[in-house]
Amino acid sequence: MSIAVGQRIPDVQVKLVDQYGTEQVGTADVLGKGKVVLVGVPAAFSPTCSDAHLPGFVSRSEEILSKGVDRIVFTAVNDAYVMAAWARSQGAYGKVVFLADGSAELAKAMGLDLDLSGAGMGVRNKRYAARIEDGVVTHLAVEDGTGLNVSSAEAVLSWLD
Repeated sequence: MSIAVGQRIPDVQVKLVDQYGTEQVGTADVLGKGKVVLVGVPAAFSPTCSDAHLPGFVSRSEEILSKGVDRIVFTAVNDAYVMAAWARSQGAYGKVVFLADGSAELAKAMGLDLDLSGAGMGVRNKRYAARIEDGVVTHLAVEDGTGLNVSSAEAVLSWLD
């Protein structure tokens, strides 16, 4: 069962990846204070994630942050090295913070894991966007299919107003 509006974000260990390097952190430290937009994607460097999803948040980061958001956080079931390379390749440092959920601990704890073993990808995140305020989920939009209908930067901006 997936996390629901009104529930506290689970506190699990992940790797924080930013322009300064990587460090092991608890999700409560990154997601538990202030207003956060958390975006979950199946995989760094996958076509939809790299061609459309992350670029939308990078290009519209100032607009999103101007809505009272303290930080935009992307998470994927990838290791910290892959997430760092993805952030660099997208020019995302300073605009988006990355959480490497290499063992899918956060994805599983939130009930937003997706088994793509049949496609050779193992366990991944479902594609979603959430607003978290002081550690509590106040909005959650999970994609039904492969598109960006409810989790794009534009969709997020529509529910931040």
